[in-house]
Amino acid sequence: MRLLSTQDYQRAAERLKCPLASIRAVAEVEAPRGGFDADGNPTTLFEGHHFYRLTRGKFATSHPTLCFPEWTRKHYGKSRAEELDRLHRAQALDWEAACKATSWGKFQIMGFNHYAAGFPDIRSFVTAMCESEGQQLEAFCEFIESQGLADEMQRADWKPFARVFNGPRFAENRYDIKLDAAYRKWALAAPTA
Repeated sequence: MRLLSTQDYQRAAERLKCPLASIRAVAEVEAPRGGFDADGNPTTLFEGHHFYRLTRGKFATSHPTLCFPEWTRKHYGKSRAEELDRLHRAQALDWEAACKATSWGKFQIMGFNHYAAGFPDIRSFVTAMCESEGQQLEAFCEFIESQGLADEMQRADWKPFARVFNGPRFAENRYDIKLDAAYRKWALAAPTA
């Protein structure tokens, strides 16, 4: 489990032609405690509404806290360990759908976006997300390029970025506002921070 260095962030900023502060802002908002927990597990967030969609609700009756039709945060784990347990329970039901219904790593890329993040299948994506923050950053850069979001990162234009990266309900979590605040903080820091 290798963590990102300042040079890694700088290379990504050069690749995307955006301020280093833009990449730092996304990482801070998405996974403020980093891409891995203390035990070396990747940071994850399992989303039961996506699991419902991907399994056509197959487990909604038997596992209503893992498989439900509408987004809600009420079933989220209260700790990283609880959240990882939710993912493991869903994987026992349908490994592929559970992994696709989960956001992964320092940039919280959804598993169903594995192809847009540069991976041919969910298994190779999950393997990379478990390997290093460097792989997580590479997936992020691939996703940004495939979705045409580099321009928004270059301009620090967070509303259109948030609509694609976080989804159409981004405003409910003030996602764009959080990104703007984090960006401004990092922009004021030393250029190599």
